[in-house]
Amino acid sequence: MPVRIGCIPRLFALVFFFLGVAVLGPASAYAQISRLELHAIQSHSPTDQEFLTGKSDAKPVTITGELRIPRAGTDRLPAVILLHGSGGASALHDNWAREFNALGVATLIVDSFTGRGIVSTGGDQDQLSRLAGVIDAYRALELLAKHPRIDANRVMVMGFSRGGGAAHWTALKRFLAMHGPKDGLMFAGHIALYPTCNRNFIDGLDVVDKPIRIFHGAADDYVPSAPCRSYVERLRKAGKNISITEYPDAHHVFDYPALKNMQKAPQAQTTRRCPPLEEAQDGRIINSKTKQPFTYASDPCVERGTTVGYHAQAHADALKAIKEFITATLQLK
Repeated sequence: MPVRIGCIPRLFALVFFFLGVAVLGPASAYAQISRLELHAIQSHSPTDQEFLTGKSDAKPVTITGELRIPRAGTDRLPAVILLHGSGGASALHDNWAREFNALGVATLIVDSFTGRGIVSTGGDQDQLSRLAGVIDAYRALELLAKHPRIDANRVMVMGFSRGGGAAHWTALKRFLAMHGPKDGLMFAGHIALYPTCNRNFIDGLDVVDKPIRIFHGAADDYVPSAPCRSYVERLRKAGKNISITEYPDAHHVFDYPALKNMQKAPQAQTTRRCPPLEEAQDGRIINSKTKQPFTYASDPCVERGTTVGYHAQAHADALKAIKEFITATLQLK
């Protein structure tokens, strides 16, 4: 099982969280950061329909975010919010956080599952709407905007798989108006690794004028890249700053060195054979072919059995491209 909340033992993380105490170095696992803080984030757990109709009183929930401040001082730092996939927060996100901390960028790893009593959604994606991640990201942005060490105008969001979908959906103007910060605050950029792209929302091409970058494996049989390619083409025709980079022979989670041996996930649910899913006027997500409400449990297009595995060259190339993108977008010195 992946290690949760970076490398902090789970018991210690819970103790510090409930005490409301900031964790300070000098643990060797965090040698490149000055300060580690665990923050409560007040969010909600809407259904797809509740989210898409703008319902603001969906079930409340308290989730957790692990904030890493890379250096001491009083200056305000840029930051990246990290949104995990169906397996929850893990060492994968710890790896990326370390890379960004080394650049002088603060990171906030959001744990969207533990506070909701979820361990994994891989075998049952109906446990939580993918759109809940959008709300989690907006609430995390609001939290960082109030932090004395964070520059609220230089915060990016980066997500993986189901978190990747949330990362690029946070750029939709409609979603931002319904659920985002009320003071006009928005992300400085959006990064999505092997994200969900096969959902067509009303006004789904009306995104903010901030850069969006998608990185995907061309061999991904869990969340195929073709819908993302089509989505990017439509947005580019609309004049938006978006691109997709696809890596030949790379599978899902190609950036996780712990998965050096290709692995099968026989019970993992996938919509790879489904037609595009679309938003109906009443806010339900429906199968665009049958026009029936979509759920992972009821729609016969949903299959089980996927592949995940590391691809060293794809990981190296994505790491280089993302660090360059962050350096330019956040204006790192």
